[in-house]
Amino acid sequence: MIAVIKFLGTNCDLDVCHAIKLAGGKPKLVFYTEKNLEPYKGAVIPGGFSYGDYLRAGAIAARAPVIEGLRKMVEDGKPVLGICNGAQIGLEAGFYKGVLTNNINSRFICKWVYIRVENNKTPFTKYYKKGEVLKIPIAHAEGRFYADDETLDYMYRKNMIVFKYCDETGEVREDVNPNGSIDNIAGVCNENFNCVLLMPHPERASEKILGSDDGLKMFKGMIE
Repeated sequence: MIAVIKFLGTNCDLDVCHAIKLAGGKPKLVFYTEKNLEPYKGAVIPGGFSYGDYLRAGAIAARAPVIEGLRKMVEDGKPVLGICNGAQIGLEAGFYKGVLTNNINSRFICKWVYIRVENNKTPFTKYYKKGEVLKIPIAHAEGRFYADDETLDYMYRKNMIVFKYCDETGEVREDVNPNGSIDNIAGVCNENFNCVLLMPHPERASEKILGSDDGLKMFKGMIE
């Protein structure tokens, strides 16, 4: 069973549950007050606007009781996926270094983008080829990833960059970077590859009727 974490202001939880079911899994909504996540095989931190994005996006949620259980999951090697606000919460909670800050144009951006798979060794990317291009939407105001040079160098050496924004042919260019993220980074992971934090919404690209089903394999890989 996969825990789908719900904070005050989370609004993508049911979409994630639907995607998990499509992938053959069993989701269960888990409220932010729960500390013990031992019964679950993995977890997804969905998108939304937890606590209205006050202070910083994800800053308040990252101090909630459920973070203790999520941190233990990551440490135990269980798959944990943070999507959009979930990625912001994961970084604020210290699941890895780096920050997600205001988009370079200081505006909320909601549109389809292309991302390229940089690391296909995670549970979530195992069904993709390295260099494969995915069509997945974004919807955020604070999605610009930043890390200092030392951290970024370490991440490249350890293969912790999972996705980059690109064009439909897979070329990574500045003009297709929607939010100003350093090096077009759209998703990252921890050293053990079991915790992936990304800004695009794979659950919104889980059925062709939505415009793309490129995101469904992330949930299939997680469940396997």
